[in-house]
Amino acid sequence: PVFLYTFFGTSRHISIGTFAVISLMVGGVTVRMAPDEMFGIVETNSTNITDQEKYDARDAMRVKVAAAVTILTGLIQLCLGILRFGFVAIYLTEPLVRGFTTAAAVHVFTSQLKYLLGIPTKRYSGPLSVIYSIIAVLSNITKTNIAALIVGVICIILLLCAKEINDRFKKKLPVPIPMEIIVVIIGTGVSSGMNLSGSYGVDVVGSIPTGFRPPAVPDLSLLTAVFMDAVAIAIVGFSMTISMAKIFALKHGYTVNGSQELIALGICNSVGSFFQTFVVTCSMSRSLVQESTGGKTQIAGLLSSIMVLLVILVIGYLFEPLPQTVLAAIVMVNLKGMFKQFADIMYFWKTSKIELTIWLVAFLASVILGLDYGLLVAVAFAIITVVYRTQSPQYRILGQIPNTDIYCDVDEYEELKEFPGIKIFQANSSLYFANSELYVSALRKKTGTDPCAILVARKKALKRQVKELEVLKEQKKTTVLKLSNDGQTGVQHELMNDEASLQLAANGKNDCADSKLMEPISKELEYFIQPSTDVHSIILDLTPVNFIDSVGAKTLISIIKEYKEINVNIYIASCSGPVVENLNKLNFFEKVNKRDLIFHSIHDAVLSCQLKASVTAQLHAEDQELIDADQESQV
Repeated sequence: PVFLYTFFGTSRHISIGTFAVISLMVGGVTVRMAPDEMFGIVETNSTNITDQEKYDARDAMRVKVAAAVTILTGLIQLCLGILRFGFVAIYLTEPLVRGFTTAAAVHVFTSQLKYLLGIPTKRYSGPLSVIYSIIAVLSNITKTNIAALIVGVICIILLLCAKEINDRFKKKLPVPIPMEIIVVIIGTGVSSGMNLSGSYGVDVVGSIPTGFRPPAVPDLSLLTAVFMDAVAIAIVGFSMTISMAKIFALKHGYTVNGSQELIALGICNSVGSFFQTFVVTCSMSRSLVQESTGGKTQIAGLLSSIMVLLVILVIGYLFEPLPQTVLAAIVMVNLKGMFKQFADIMYFWKTSKIELTIWLVAFLASVILGLDYGLLVAVAFAIITVVYRTQSPQYRILGQIPNTDIYCDVDEYEELKEFPGIKIFQANSSLYFANSELYVSALRKKTGTDPCAILVARKKALKRQVKELEVLKEQKKTTVLKLSNDGQTGVQHELMNDEASLQLAANGKNDCADSKLMEPISKELEYFIQPSTDVHSIILDLTPVNFIDSVGAKTLISIIKEYKEINVNIYIASCSGPVVENLNKLNFFEKVNKRDLIFHSIHDAVLSCQLKASVTAQLHAEDQELIDADQESQV
């Protein structure tokens, strides 16, 4: 698999191999599909020839299950890559990736504790596996193998010192000190010379089989039984690979292709399954070692695969005495870079609380629920934050920088100029079903003009006028009846005059009644109508808007119609081409019956509003002069 990834992968720094969480997931499948009970194996202190045959049969079956999982995982990844499913990598934002990889480092670190301390514990996988593993280690802490712990601590100190020297003197050193190889060689020699396994009970690597198994087709009858497990493993494996690849790519200044990474992993797993290999993904520990020791291309991975091949074929037996605590120390020390990502908490606290929340959710969910379920929770939460941001945008009233065509937020800059009777409204998000109501509410609040409230106030004022006219009518009737003693003819004449006057008032032709209708006798009328007379034009700046759906288009139509009823014109400015195309498809212009409400820029819209306002004011002044002249002629 490492050899294949060299040619098909896009990352220069990750190293393909096993990963602790993937190993636990595959191990869980093999134990479920081939349990000890299936082969009649019972825990005993002695092992005879018959029992050994049972163990061999169990192990052979578990290899078949692992190979079936591997080929199905590879086929799933290959199909997803061909379908360009790698685009999902865009939802793996940097805070999510860093939180997820930090959680993965916690999983790996926890899995290595028992080897560092030499404590035999049960393997755990799934939700709460980290907690169960820590509890198991702590409950058996009294069984710690002191010799294994001393060897592990010495290796950790040597590795940390070497890394510090490499970091400080990397410009002076011709090559970084390969302390990992040195520690492995020294650890193997000390263990063999002092017989650490026999004398002190230190766990060692043990038997290393030499050579390759003959190629064989995986048992395809098992595919249906392990399908769901293979899907989860494929997703987690890809997520781990693309996460580490993006971290290294960002650090070293290049890009990776998510779909190509899926294809590369699919080929590695599919081909490797014929040689009974395990599911492979980005090996966090090996990748960190490769990057920290100066590897800059996949040639480093190719050389490492050649070394592994050499060990398997020729010198594997030399590393059989190697203590497992040495390998645990190497893995733990190389997780140092991942644990430095805890500093992200303070960074995101200062810069963005939402990104801090994404980091924490990704970390905690992945630690508690496992990397598979934790990744799903983290991605879902990241998408929810996107919806939240678009649902809760910032709304602004814009003003002009004097003597320019630039418009900015009036709340941020003091010297901006607002034009009398014109309001420029901007929302920094698209207009769609989730935020259309909030858009309308913010428009009314920011401009200080609420059409519904003004129309309601007018109706109330008119109703009060009608009541006052009815009271006036009753008073006039009473007055006429009192004058009835002066003669029947006079009474009829006055009643006729009264009815005629009431009729004229009802038709809006009576000057006295008409003047009363125009008077702001109601406090509500005076309060609500005043803003509408101040504002005659509202410009909607759609510069930040990327798309408008059918609900957003209906919202714009509703805004235009509502404000038209109170003699306020709505205009749209800085509308991008795709948004105009959306409005065309939604028949927006047919419903509003006009295209002159859209302007190329805010400044164009402002100039048009000013011109229309001046023309309207001039016509109003001319009409008023005609009315005044007509009244003087009547007098």
